[in-house]
Amino acid sequence: MARRLPAPVSAGLLLAALLPLAACGGGSKDRPKADLAASRVTTIGVNAYLWRATLDTLSFMPLAQTDSNGGVVVTDWYIDPNTPDERMKLTVSILDQDLRADAVRVAASRQVSQNGVWIDAPVKAATVQKLEEIILTKARDLRRMAIG
Repeated sequence: MARRLPAPVSAGLLLAALLPLAACGGGSKDRPKADLAASRVTTIGVNAYLWRATLDTLSFMPLAQTDSNGGVVVTDWYIDPNTPDERMKLTVSILDQDLRADAVRVAASRQVSQNGVWIDAPVKAATVQKLEEIILTKARDLRRMAIG
């Protein structure tokens, strides 16, 4: 069983580990600047702007699963209070590390309640397309803000 260090000790160790790195940051004007808005992102498996935009867009829905390395977000069933006899579930897949229109794919499931039983129902293609457009627009806005 792993033993946890008290908060002041672990915070102190973290600070001691990071202090030497602080000295590396300043001074040299010859050092190239990092491109914060680069399309390729390696800290997670997918494009960070698409990932953040997906999470922001789906923030009103309960999340069932998220995998930033695989680029998958799965929501749980969501019932809009205005239409309590209908529910939706979404799966968003981010397919590339580049911020491209074909790098995001949304799949939706819809059910309607009939006599207290949920029955599968068709989803309009326009609904899925609109969600993809919203995620892409939000990702582009996030990238634009990162450029400054």
